[in-house]
Amino acid sequence: MTQDRMNKKQASILEAARDLIAENGFHASPAAQIAEKAGVGVGTMYRYFENKDALVYEVHKEIEFRLHSQVFQDDDSLPVRERFIRIYTRLFNYLIQHPNDYKFLEQFYNSPYGIKKRREEPLGNTKYDLLKKLFVYAKSQQIIKDIHEDILFGLCFGPISFLLKDHLRGFFDLNEDSIQMIVEALWDAIKR
Repeated sequence: MTQDRMNKKQASILEAARDLIAENGFHASPAAQIAEKAGVGVGTMYRYFENKDALVYEVHKEIEFRLHSQVFQDDDSLPVRERFIRIYTRLFNYLIQHPNDYKFLEQFYNSPYGIKKRREEPLGNTKYDLLKKLFVYAKSQQIIKDIHEDILFGLCFGPISFLLKDHLRGFFDLNEDSIQMIVEALWDAIKR
């Protein structure tokens, strides 16, 4: 359900669910609290979403839609290194600018929700297909190390996730220069 297809109440419920789950986790974000934060009744919430699980999956879907439209765009006329740098820089910047999206996704993929989703849609069957194609092409050209795409994604996203957590906790500030250095270091880690 994209923003174009949902009304203000639905959007409000999704935003409230994302924010509460990002801050409190799934179990500490009951339906009544989500409805209250969204400014609707619980009955209204369940008119739009069959149950809390359906709501959680819809929040995930909305965040993934935004990520895809704002981050996972590619210009295959550019050299592989430049494409990699652009995609991961956009990813880093998006997650810094949308901390509750990041916090929600972090909890989602470390829960039964995310495990089920990853089993149903492994890398290559989702928006991350762009990265898989980039990795497969770069390996075929012997530009990057010959490592499975899922592992390459983990090697590159793991440090971003760790650094984002510390940034959000206020341990240090990630700015344009530091993001550029980090993304270039990620490239250096996987290039041949």
